Order: sequence, then structure tokens, then C-alpha cells
Amino acid sequence: MILTTLPILIPLVLIIVLMFSKSSIFSEVVTIIGTFTLLAVSLIATIYVNNNGLLVAYIGGWQAPYGITLVIDHFSSILLLTTSIILVSISIYALKYFPKTSQYKRFYIFFFTLTMGINGAFITGDIFNLYVWFEVMLLSSFVLITFGNQKQQLQGGIKYLAMNLVGSLFLLAGIGLIYGKTGTLNIAKLAEIIGNYEGEIFWLNTSGILIFIAFGIKAALFPLFYWLPASYHTPNITITSLFAGILTKVGVYALVRFFTLFLAIDQEFWQNLILTIAGLTMLSGGMAASTQYDNRKILSYHIISQIGYMIMGLGIFTTLSIAGAIFFIMHNMIAKTNVFLTAGMIDKIKGTYNLKNLGGLYKSNPLMAFLFIIPAFALAGIPQLSGFFAKFILIKAGFEDGHYITTSVALFTGLLTLYSMIKIWNEAFLKKAPEHVSDNKNIKLTFKDYLPSVILGSISILMGIFASEVFDFVHHAAESLMDNATYIKSVLK
Repeated sequence: MILTTLPILIPLVLIIVLMFSKSSIFSEVVTIIGTFTLLAVSLIATIYVNNNGLLVAYIGGWQAPYGITLVIDHFSSILLLTTSIILVSISIYALKYFPKTSQYKRFYIFFFTLTMGINGAFITGDIFNLYVWFEVMLLSSFVLITFGNQKQQLQGGIKYLAMNLVGSLFLLAGIGLIYGKTGTLNIAKLAEIIGNYEGEIFWLNTSGILIFIAFGIKAALFPLFYWLPASYHTPNITITSLFAGILTKVGVYALVRFFTLFLAIDQEFWQNLILTIAGLTMLSGGMAASTQYDNRKILSYHIISQIGYMIMGLGIFTTLSIAGAIFFIMHNMIAKTNVFLTAGMIDKIKGTYNLKNLGGLYKSNPLMAFLFIIPAFALAGIPQLSGFFAKFILIKAGFEDGHYITTSVALFTGLLTLYSMIKIWNEAFLKKAPEHVSDNKNIKLTFKDYLPSVILGSISILMGIFASEVFDFVHHAAESLMDNATYIKSVLK
């Protein structure tokens, strides 16, 4: 079905069009139209999957498990939709916040190259093509992170590239071991084989460990996360916002997609390992963030701590916890992107990300203060915003299943997140501005500056207001992940 291929084809066509563009204005218009088109396609796909079941496409007419298969199920449709919302916001934000240098038009080319890799990872039906799409993401994100060619950006980019290349090697090794033992790389066929497997599971856990390390690097799990705070604060805030909202969540998506297969066959081994890693990820990210005074570094470390919540949901491994993890992924993608957008607005007015040099913004710009407090409180889990319900579902699932230590760590990490958000609020907005620092009087924020944050902040509020409806939506996706019979039947028909 053509709808299944559009999340990949649309960015590909846009890349080709933008390569021949000689006008910055034309590139901007094409990008805005392109991201809104992706949003429409993602919304249509989500509605179709919710009403009619999975979307499946066999590239070249080769039926699964022999050819390349694309699949959009409930889980992938949710992430496609959330990603497309972020892409729309970033495309608007870039109009005001990405410098109009000679690299400006190239930014849009690699913006859609990254988009193609992300969407490809979400809808691929086999793990080798998942590896290929991760490489597309890696190459395009490396180019984006080094835009500007400044020393700090190049240093951050090298750390980012080096660690992620190691992850790619582990992923390729795990894929090779799986193929050698099963003779297939199709996810549906693997699910069928593993679901009926009754033999020695040593080889399965060995390949699983290799793949867990690979996806753990890409998702920034403990202790493999150091590349993220070393690189995310170096590029332009437009690129940082894009990365913060989406990139690590693709790694989480892969972990959830893949390990709902592995956990079922050796739950005791994987559950203990994943819950331990989740707790350490939450704790280390939250504690590291509390020591920082660079706005971007605080928010970058909290990307790590919040990844821990998502992996906690996978480790608990109940339908409720998986639903909570998906809810949390949606909420975090929106709110995390938004706080970085507001950080960029603060920098535009004050010319710095250092909290010690900030102050007085509540008095001078109350609208920006309001736009910051929504995603900040959502990340901290304040009622009635999206983050409160996402955390509530995960904590409820943890206590119900008897995982008291990890759940207590999650509660404590929530306090660390609240501390960091209040720290930013007090330093940037409430305290008196230092005498040696003043607002840039030549900068006046316009509606276009505020619009991306208004869009994302509204969604965080609406996800809280309609939390019951959102939960029903993600619970359906969790049920399909926990019982993959429909997925297998739809792909291998």
C-alpha cells in the first residue's frame, strides 16, 4: 500500500528537490510544506491503523520473510505522528533561529535525510534494514551536529560519531548471530520462531546482549550515555532541539520493539538486567543534571534520566507498563523539544545559556516564562500535565508488579527533575538580572518565535486534559506488542 511507503518517499523527494534549490526562501517553503505533508500522512496512517489494522508493504513484490517489508502498526504509527509534530515545530523554529549562512540550504537537505532515516527505522519490518536506517540517521546527524565547523562542534561530533559507530558494530554482530541461527531477519518471522522456541537459549541471550548494547548506546542508557552531554550542547539550538526530541527515542523504540520478543522467552534474565540499567540511568542522569549551570547541559542530562523511565516500563514487562512507556515517550518527545526551544529563545534575548548570567526574564518577558513552565512542569510530572499521567502509569505498574526499588528510584528522580526545572526557573526568570548582563535591546521576539513552543505546549496540556483517551490509544499499542499474533499474521499472510 502506497500509504506505508510515504513516510520514506516524501523526505526522499524533498531531498532531491532541495538539492536543486538556489533560493533560501524556496528551501524554507518546501520544508514547511513537506513537514505538514508528513504530519497529514502520519495522521491518516494512525487513523487507518487504529480502525483497520496494520499497514504492510512488500517492496518489489517479494513476500515476507524473503523481501524488504515495511510495516506500520499501532506503536510505529504513534511515533510517526509524534515525530511529524516535532518536525513541523522545528521547521518553523529554524526560520528564526538557524543562521542564514552558506550552509543554510544544506541544513534542510540533511534535515530531511535524518527524517527519512528516523521514519525508515520506525516502519521497517526487518532488523537488517533497521541497521541501515540507523546508519542513515548517524551520517546525517553527524553532518548536522558539526554545522558551523567550530572546534567545540567538531569535538562533540567526533565523540558522537565514535560511540555510535561502536554501537553499529555491536548491532551488526548481533544481527549476524541471529541470522546464522534462524536464517531470517524479518521481525515477524523472528517473533514466530522465538515464540515457538524450546531449545537452548544461550545463543539467543548472547545475540540479545550484543543488540542491547547497540541500542543502549543509541538510546543513551547507563553507562553508555557520555557521548550525549558531550555533544548535544555544541550545535545550533535548532539542531539540538531536533536531536533532543527524537534521536534517542528511536533507540528506545528499537529496544521496545525487539525486546518484547526476547523478554518473553527468558523473562527473569532480561527483566532484572533492564530494570537495573533503567534505575541507574534515571539516577545518574538526574544527579548529573543537578550539578550543571549551562541550560543546555541540564536539559541534556535530563534526556538521559527520562530515557530510564521508558526502559523501566519495558523492564516491568506488563501491558500497563508498556502502555506507560509509550505514553512517556510521546510526552517526553514533545516536552523535551519544547524546553530546548525556550532555551533558544532565552539565548536570543540574553546571548547566553549560562544560568549565572541570566535573570529577570519573568518581568521582561512573561509570555516566555509561561511557555517554559509548561514543558518544565510536564517533565517534572506536575498535575495535570502530560508528564504526571505518564509517570503515574509507570509507577502504578511498578508497585503492582512488586518492583519497589526501581519504582522508588523513579520517584526520587522525579524530585531531581523538579529541582532542576525550578533551578532554571529561579535563575533565568525570578532572580534579578546580573548588572553586567542586559537584554539585547535590538531583539524583539515575534509571533513566529513563539509559535513552535505554543504548538508543543498546547499538546502537553491537551495530553493531560485528555489523558484517558491517550491512555486507551497507547494501551492498544501495548497490547499488540505483548501479543504479537496479529503482527505476525498480518506480515506473513
